[in-house]
Amino acid sequence: MDTKAPISGDEDIAIRIEKVKARMRTAIRESGLAAANPMLVAVSKTIGKNPIEVLLRHGHKIFGENRVQEAARKWPELKANYPEAKLHLIGQLQTNKVKEAARLFDVIETVDRVKLAEELARFRDRNGICPALLIQVNTGCESQKGGVAPEKADSLIQYCMSDLKLPVRGLMCIPPVDAEPSLHFGLVRAIALRHELASLSMGMSGDFEVALAFGATSVRVGSAIFGPREKRREDDM
Repeated sequence: MDTKAPISGDEDIAIRIEKVKARMRTAIRESGLAAANPMLVAVSKTIGKNPIEVLLRHGHKIFGENRVQEAARKWPELKANYPEAKLHLIGQLQTNKVKEAARLFDVIETVDRVKLAEELARFRDRNGICPALLIQVNTGCESQKGGVAPEKADSLIQYCMSDLKLPVRGLMCIPPVDAEPSLHFGLVRAIALRHELASLSMGMSGDFEVALAFGATSVRVGSAIFGPREKRREDDM
């Protein structure tokens, strides 16, 4: 894979993540619905090992990746060197990648259909392990995005939790780019409350403060930390 984001220096990454954390603290102070200690997931898709290690050495331990294959190239070594690191899958998961994903990721945020849930349950039954899971809700009903439609979310959540006994911890969403995000965050929050789900993965670089105002317990931030993403050579990974 020929991708890696340009980084202006180790110090810049550390400064950027501290600025994001400061913005999070301000958003929390200004909202009555904000979670007390929301999690910051540093989105390291297309980012090489060296910039990730900068943050690991800086003390940040929670990262998100979009693709199983890319994560499999980077993270076994990183996790061996930093065993306290936690990895979230925030991209779509195909059923034929469940075995690899379930062993590599600590949290899978993109469960969105019965077939995938059943494959995760089968893997758990055979191997005795299963990452924490979030149900992704496609609040904008966008065909190019993963996620269960809002009107089908309740039945999928119920099936995963009651029938399959999967460790569903909460919900995740990605609002449409040009939409008012608060409407989407409010919808997901309402679904989570119906099912007494504690985790809400909502908000990215452009809207995480709004998400925090709607009770997000984790936000997924990439470009505000690592800078603009540009293609690079595979051997930079």
